[in-house]
Amino acid sequence: MSYDIKRSISLYSYQDEYYDGKLDLEGCLRETAKTGATGVELLAEQMIKRFPVAIEEEGFLDNWFAMLKKYNLTPSCYDAFLENRIYANRTLTLKEQISMMNRDLRLASLLGFPVLRTLVSTPMDVIEGSLEYAEKVNVKIGLEVHAPFSLNSSWADGYLSMIDRTGSKYFGFIPDMGIFCKNIPDVLRDKARRQGAKEECLKIVDDAYAQRREKGFVKIKYDLDLGKANMEYRMSNGMKEMMEAVEKAGGGPADKMYANTSFTYSWSDPQDLIDNIQYIFHTHAKFYNVHEDYVETAVAIPEVVEAYKKAGYNGFLSSEYEGGEHLRDIGVDSIEQCRRHQEALRRAIEG
Repeated sequence: MSYDIKRSISLYSYQDEYYDGKLDLEGCLRETAKTGATGVELLAEQMIKRFPVAIEEEGFLDNWFAMLKKYNLTPSCYDAFLENRIYANRTLTLKEQISMMNRDLRLASLLGFPVLRTLVSTPMDVIEGSLEYAEKVNVKIGLEVHAPFSLNSSWADGYLSMIDRTGSKYFGFIPDMGIFCKNIPDVLRDKARRQGAKEECLKIVDDAYAQRREKGFVKIKYDLDLGKANMEYRMSNGMKEMMEAVEKAGGGPADKMYANTSFTYSWSDPQDLIDNIQYIFHTHAKFYNVHEDYVETAVAIPEVVEAYKKAGYNGFLSSEYEGGEHLRDIGVDSIEQCRRHQEALRRAIEG
């Protein structure tokens, strides 16, 4: 089957250099272009000063499109955050949440983005209430499928039912490749070691993860109370037994951190992508550490890309570097990591 897999970078990847003042917005775009990526994914709230007011200004938009032209980049995805608890005493009403979603759809359209990413915490009725406006401004809403969530699950079935019921072509999924982790990222394990973790405890956690992957993760269920759903998911996947084993081995704070954090990664069968390809608008190519040989040792890049090829995917794989959070005590080089990751994607796509 024919496919058109393009490469993009989420500017989230450069957050450390941006925060430290080493890169500004144009610098992030420049580094993106250097990797050979042709698309750019934007977190407007993170990268645009005076958000959202500045986007409405003609001068900003002129400069934005001039920079895209200068670096030969195409807008791939706009990352939105539904801030429904901006008041201390109440949650935003449904009408207010839909208004906020529509604001971001409008801003995404102004900036030239065809897809808006929304988080799993976005209530289904907010998404449904925004579909008419999404069609009006021609921006699709993509729900991020982030670990521990997964496609081909009862959680996803609820959203698929909404798609069938509304008949909308403006809502679908954005898989995050963190749901395709063969192993726990090595940068997290190394951080735990630097913090004093015991090899015996690390092995207990690594073995538990391998067992979960081998027998198949018990999938998370849909629940408006995400905390409750997540805890049930963890317990169903052996958290209690694993934590007891770490305790018995004399595990300290670093060991317990590693054990708890292991549940932020998961494994799904790449066949899930093939089964749901008609609903996939964009992809977060999450990664944690790409070695000098261009191998990412946690995320199954070759298997995921092969599934996309088989499915006939037409869209972006957008590098999203998340390993830096485990390296801030010794130094982060997001620029080099994104360069390596883009090369790893290129080899998988073209190989």
